[in-house]
Amino acid sequence: MIWYWNDSKSGVVLTSSLSYAMAFFDGSICFDHACCLYSGGSDFEIYDERERACEGIEGKDMKRKIIIDTDCGSDDAMAIAMALNDKNYEILFFSTVSGNVDVDQAIKNTLTTIEVANTYTPPVYRGCETMLLQKLIYAHETHGKDGMGDIGLVPHYLKKSEGHAVLKILEALDASEDGAIDIITLGPLTNIALAIKLAPEIMKKAGKIVVMGSAGLGVGNVTPVAEFNVWQDAEAARIVVEAGLENVIFVGWDACLDECMLTPPEIKRIRESGDLGKFAIDCNRVLMEMNVDRFGDTYLDMADPSAMAAALYPECIKDCKKYYCQVDTTPGPSYGSVLVDSNFFSGKEPNIYVCSKLYPEKYKEYIFKTLKVE
Repeated sequence: MIWYWNDSKSGVVLTSSLSYAMAFFDGSICFDHACCLYSGGSDFEIYDERERACEGIEGKDMKRKIIIDTDCGSDDAMAIAMALNDKNYEILFFSTVSGNVDVDQAIKNTLTTIEVANTYTPPVYRGCETMLLQKLIYAHETHGKDGMGDIGLVPHYLKKSEGHAVLKILEALDASEDGAIDIITLGPLTNIALAIKLAPEIMKKAGKIVVMGSAGLGVGNVTPVAEFNVWQDAEAARIVVEAGLENVIFVGWDACLDECMLTPPEIKRIRESGDLGKFAIDCNRVLMEMNVDRFGDTYLDMADPSAMAAALYPECIKDCKKYYCQVDTTPGPSYGSVLVDSNFFSGKEPNIYVCSKLYPEKYKEYIFKTLKVE
């Protein structure tokens, strides 16, 4: 099988074996190795009948399989720890991407989190180190220079696995039945966009793709209208939005705000619950300090945990509807924003589910449960 993608700025040629694929992107990016979701007012289903039949059944073979794509910063770390402790799911592997930090630091942070969670050890693959077109701007002011609060966290025994993350995603989906694997993304969508361009038909085999991205139906967190993950690589987000995939769910930044923010007493409860809870809070030290200015106290707006909860515990979703969405990639103040046609002005077919609200109690209960908080 040979895939070929070529446009005016970039091209990709894949041989019949994904393992020996090579890609060239205008000199800036290269592969360096040859359920029912509930919505307030709209009804839709994403899980199929086989998935429902497996609900509540223990055992590795019956677990829902997922791939987590991450630019692992401090809120990613909490989300990853949650997923590793959910016995209803099996993480096949982690794909890493630059975003909060550079991709190599994201690998270290992911490995550190797996070690601290102390459950099982999915492989961690290196993905894209640059965005498709834009220059990277890291989130050091939010997560620290190392992405984990600058408290000296490092992996002690785990190492990354060989192979490129984008190719591993395609290999896993190609070898699976349709809809058998879900993808949860916690960072810029660079890896996912490249996978779509390389093999769009294979990417259609994903069950659902849950994205922590967009401002939802609210305001932005990096510009007045844009959320960091989309803004960091808006061109990649646009590829994903326009790919025609059936079940793409954007969990907006607004989903983790207001009553869904972790309060100082809840933060204290998590931190004092044990080693995992202490890790999950301490690595978010920089974000808590920043939030004193933003929100008036050491609250935690946990964007990635909210997306993880929406993906793995859909009972916590309060509002999720399908809208026609576009990503603004034009230069100017609205770059990186996701235009959500919430009033259906365009008359165009809805293409993306947007989750903008969670039930605070259910969401926080899920955090407590998966972080082993009594």
